[in-house]
Amino acid sequence: MNASSLRVISSMATRTLLADLVALYRATSGEEVAVESIGGVDAAKRVEAGEPVDVVVLAADVIERLGQAGRIAVDTRVDLVRSGIAVAIPAHVAPIDIGSEQALRQAVLNARSVGYSTGPSGVYVLNLFDRWGIAGQVRERIVQAEPGVPVGALIAQGKVELGFQQLSELMHLEGITVLGPLPDAVQLLTTFTAARSTGSTRIAEVERFLRFIASPATEQAKRDNGMLPA
Repeated sequence: MNASSLRVISSMATRTLLADLVALYRATSGEEVAVESIGGVDAAKRVEAGEPVDVVVLAADVIERLGQAGRIAVDTRVDLVRSGIAVAIPAHVAPIDIGSEQALRQAVLNARSVGYSTGPSGVYVLNLFDRWGIAGQVRERIVQAEPGVPVGALIAQGKVELGFQQLSELMHLEGITVLGPLPDAVQLLTTFTAARSTGSTRIAEVERFLRFIASPATEQAKRDNGMLPA
């Protein structure tokens, strides 16, 4: 990263998307943007602590909280994408049925280990197990990925038999098979939002970047990364 680059911090869910968007932006504007993607919980903590960044890209509810804390310029917020949760298994294992809520519940009960993340998808999946009344049955078999570590990596390493995470974080990994998204009846779409940090002084440059990544010119890149334009 050079001193002239805009500095962006994001969760891992938008890592590959932002890499594509930054490449598009550089090609059209000639301006440099450096993105650091880490676990969303850690990213939010660093922004809350006042770390100097120009742009923050996190789940909409986290951006809202950071705005209330005075760390985000709330009038600059732009919704980028809506992202769904998917399910994956090791590549060498025969696919299983997750096409209905009942089938997915049974797949969880049958799995010797179930992985989830520290992000919005992980919180939702644990609540889903509670709702299904199986939290107690699977408690000893669930594995939480460390912040910034894809659940798919644990699947590929043989540490997890059935994993849940944002589709964008699973679809580009080797050694796994993405079975598909959660059934519509239990799917959760998380909106990821970008905004300027109140600590940034590069107001015009940030505005240009935010305007571009929210524009129709970026819609195909968003779909290619398993997300829906917001």
